[in-house]
Amino acid sequence: MHLNPAAMAASAAVVLSLLLLPFATEAFNVTRILAKHPEFSTFNHYLTVTHLADDINSRETITVCAVDNAGMSDLLSKHYPLATIKNVLAVHVLLDYFGAKKLHQITNGTALAATMYQATGTAPGSSGFVNITDLKGGKVGFGAVDNGGTMDATFVKPLEEQPYNISIIQISNILPSPDAAAPTAAPSQVNLTDVMSAHGCKVFADTLLASPAEKTYEDNLAGGLTVFCPSDDAMKGFLPKFKNLTKDDQQSLLEYHAVPVYQTLSMLKSSNGPTTTLATDGASKFNLVVQNDGQVVTLKTSVDTAKISHNLIDQDPVCIFVVDKVLMPPELFKHDLAPTPAPAPAPAKSKKKHHSPPAPAAPADSPADGPTADDSSDQTADNSNDAVGLTGGRFVGVCLSLWVAFLLL
Repeated sequence: MHLNPAAMAASAAVVLSLLLLPFATEAFNVTRILAKHPEFSTFNHYLTVTHLADDINSRETITVCAVDNAGMSDLLSKHYPLATIKNVLAVHVLLDYFGAKKLHQITNGTALAATMYQATGTAPGSSGFVNITDLKGGKVGFGAVDNGGTMDATFVKPLEEQPYNISIIQISNILPSPDAAAPTAAPSQVNLTDVMSAHGCKVFADTLLASPAEKTYEDNLAGGLTVFCPSDDAMKGFLPKFKNLTKDDQQSLLEYHAVPVYQTLSMLKSSNGPTTTLATDGASKFNLVVQNDGQVVTLKTSVDTAKISHNLIDQDPVCIFVVDKVLMPPELFKHDLAPTPAPAPAPAKSKKKHHSPPAPAAPADSPADGPTADDSSDQTADNSNDAVGLTGGRFVGVCLSLWVAFLLL
């Protein structure tokens, strides 16, 4: 049997890549990538201050249409408030992967891509979509749908490609979008209860309006506020319990559903652990625990666990999420806590005494205190874990050694 060294080398490379595949990471950080390109520093800065970077990094597949510093100067000359700049830049974040090759091989020469602006739920009608068209001659055009379908910008060059997770490309200029650039309400003008009522949280909104907790929400609005609003179905089922609380406890429960800081979904995913709420006053903790499992974020108390289903509004410094359950703080619902399991009964003592024969003397080389059964179990587990780690390492080493040996034949 004659082995072709070139074929063997190629096979070895394939095997090695497969062995190392589990150790590869798919995570990316858009600001770190753009930091390698100083001509995009302004675009990178505004991705950070608008928190768009956090949302981009939380996605599995994304395309960022970056504009250089000269192009950003044109946008900044319009003196838009930060919330409007965020909407405009969100139009430049496509929720699909478009590398340079794909841009020049678009089926039927045109494609419609949803953007992060469309995903916020605040984009009216068909705005929030970008039309990508192969203009032939090596040119690819981009245009916001709400700008009459005009191809306002063209593809310049790729900056970074990690198929099929993130593609960062340069386009010639900012994409005009009348809807994204429309004036947005200042944070102090956002009516929290109106937003909740219009998006499936009317019961919670009405309950909040009837409580002094509503003023607590308003007082914290300008400094940053994240609200976890129970859905109408969840709140309706909870109302009998709510009505049994005192007025002060009702206020505490409503304030328990808000955090005095602005946090997007991606920020919640990266800040697992206990967090204070509007109900926290020092003497009473009223904390809840944020925990994520993949793309799902849960809010845990000692009594129940709620899941974030979707976002109602994300307008710095205000963010409102819908949750599938009412959060029940243990300070108010101690009787609902899961019971602690009772300790196992001690074994009954025998009434008769049995005299055991004396234990044989230990050999001279035996340790005076040998390991207990628990120690043996722990040691076995440790050895098992070590064996797993060593086995994985030895397996990789053996595979590589075999291929090197074949190549030397």
